Amino acid sequence: MGLLSKLFSRKSSPPINTPEQLAQALGIDYATISGRSVSDIKAMQLTTVFACVRVLSESVGMLPCHLYKESAKQKNKAKEHWLYRLINTAPNDYMTAQEFWELLIVSLCLRGNFYAYKNKIGDKVTELLPIDPGCVEAKLNASWEPVYKVTFADGSQDVLSQDEIWHVRIFTKDGLKGLSPIAYAKEAIGLALATEEHGSRLFTNGAVTTGVLSTEQVLSDAAFKRLQDDFKSRHQGLANSHKPLILEMGLDWKSISLSAEDSQFLESRKFQRDEICAIFRVPPHLVANLDKASFNNIEHLGLSFINYSLVPYLTRIENRIKVGLLPKSQQADTFAKFNVGALLRGDMKSRFEAYATAINWGMYSPNDCLRLEDQNPRPGGDVYLTPLNMTSGPVNPTGT
Repeated sequence: MGLLSKLFSRKSSPPINTPEQLAQALGIDYATISGRSVSDIKAMQLTTVFACVRVLSESVGMLPCHLYKESAKQKNKAKEHWLYRLINTAPNDYMTAQEFWELLIVSLCLRGNFYAYKNKIGDKVTELLPIDPGCVEAKLNASWEPVYKVTFADGSQDVLSQDEIWHVRIFTKDGLKGLSPIAYAKEAIGLALATEEHGSRLFTNGAVTTGVLSTEQVLSDAAFKRLQDDFKSRHQGLANSHKPLILEMGLDWKSISLSAEDSQFLESRKFQRDEICAIFRVPPHLVANLDKASFNNIEHLGLSFINYSLVPYLTRIENRIKVGLLPKSQQADTFAKFNVGALLRGDMKSRFEAYATAINWGMYSPNDCLRLEDQNPRPGGDVYLTPLNMTSGPVNPTGT
């Protein structure tokens, strides 16, 4: 069976009978002090984790990635290069470039590593086929060369070299395997899962969450069972909230529960939301938390998101494209670059004022600005101005 067949073949899965087998089927689970096990799938069930991963992945996915060829005086898009289409249009037959970059960022956010099989003809990469990070074990061999033990869909295993695997990782302790944010932040995510479960159970039990039915009489087993079943059917659950209690035999209801506000439940949820945003370095306003956002700082928060959240991912990918996909003979003058200009553009007034300044100082031509606005160039618009007071002239030795 060929390698591509192994990547995409199916196997009959054994029945899942135990929690351990379920955890293995869904991904690695991490035990936490809160009692909730955490995996990447369970973490994504938290709205804040889902929102942070979605913001990061979609923000990177929407950016065009171009391949450039650099010469002595300028750089130009290398549209004729075989790699250009892979990173700009479609890395394989079933994914667009946007979908591929989104998947890459999702893998980095949840697992810390992204792997893709390089289908090659000679030195030319013709396809990039993503591999589940949970199916790859990376290590260094005796020659200090990275090797990847891959478990395929049919259960077979193979050891592939760095020439066959494209590996992108976040920051690392050993230089090879990226650290999993979910594994290292398991306690914070586990507490958020436990807090969310507490809130769900609060509404499941209805308005009467905790209390005591008391009476001075002795209830028979049958009476106790009937009272218990009747109470559950009539008063437990959100649909039965606020229904009046009908008590008999001198029964008295004494509430001993605390409200969600009294137990600081809502405050705990807010704190965990901010903590998860800190894990992924996503400004809270991007996940619908506007408590600390204002019209004065919202633009700076957006710039901070680009510079400190997205750029580290983008530079990692760009560097891995250079050293992992390009032949060594082309790495000196060929490189990939994401265009973040769309995210940095302000409102129309600010953009046009910046364009005017750039044109007056000779940094941009009018046609350069038109291209940035996705407009067609105009005749005579390729002129670069130079301010008269900035031109150099002959030095007058007499000083007159």
